[in-house]
Amino acid sequence: MPPPVFRFAPSPNGYLHLGHAYSALLNFDLAGQAGGRFLLRIEDIDAARCKPEFETAMYEDLAWLGIGWEHPVRRQSEHLADYRAALEDLSAQGLVYPSFESRAEIAGLVAQREAHGRWPRDPDGAPHYPGSARLLSPDERAGLLESDVPYALRLDMAAACARAGNLGWTERGEGPDGETGTVAARPQAWGDVILARKETPTSYHLSVAIDDALQGVTEVVRGQDLFWSTSLHRLLQQLLGLPQPAYRHHGLILDGAGQKLSKSTAATGLRELRAGGTTPAEIRRLVGLP
Repeated sequence: MPPPVFRFAPSPNGYLHLGHAYSALLNFDLAGQAGGRFLLRIEDIDAARCKPEFETAMYEDLAWLGIGWEHPVRRQSEHLADYRAALEDLSAQGLVYPSFESRAEIAGLVAQREAHGRWPRDPDGAPHYPGSARLLSPDERAGLLESDVPYALRLDMAAACARAGNLGWTERGEGPDGETGTVAARPQAWGDVILARKETPTSYHLSVAIDDALQGVTEVVRGQDLFWSTSLHRLLQQLLGLPQPAYRHHGLILDGAGQKLSKSTAATGLRELRAGGTTPAEIRRLVGLP
């Protein structure tokens, strides 16, 4: 039986903080305990925010913590063809359509609908897509795609759920409300999610499902803030014929106000703590690991 495969997948859009340290160390420890493999993946599809200096700093911070990883590191920006192929597969199934409204236009449409009652929002709090791009004729779509109008490629959620049927996943940790064991997926809670944009050929949700499959990841260990994203990832796995890993969602390291840490929180940044004399052993104690 092949060894289990774990991964840590940060985005180089800032410096690592204590929350990243917890997730990276937990994955590394679990891989060691299971005699498994530990992979590092750099999720750098956001070219505007991801910077080489942040990526270099990540390698330095992880090495300082005593974490080792296999080489080469997968960098998403080097594998755009993989995501493009997945989009083409979904398009061939009739499950993807372009929408052309700007963010401001979508906000206006949401406001119009919420004037008559609450408009549905996804688990992250973003409103479902309120537009009517699915109703455009093929000629209308073709004309807009050939113009300079920006667009987003969306998953037709109703059609996708009808094709995939009922889904679930094995949860070895727990969700925000204590969900564990076999969890029923609820991808419809995300509405017609964006899978790519004209200027960005993939999204987090699409690329993470593809990457985990191509890297042979068998154990996805990540924070509870991504718990309900698993519903969407399971849907994409099913539609694309990808293997299903097991999931373990862990609690988050919070700041003094009880909020999730951000990369702008210098007080919990690993580089700041290291410069102040904090040791890797003390980092482990701070995040509650032995």
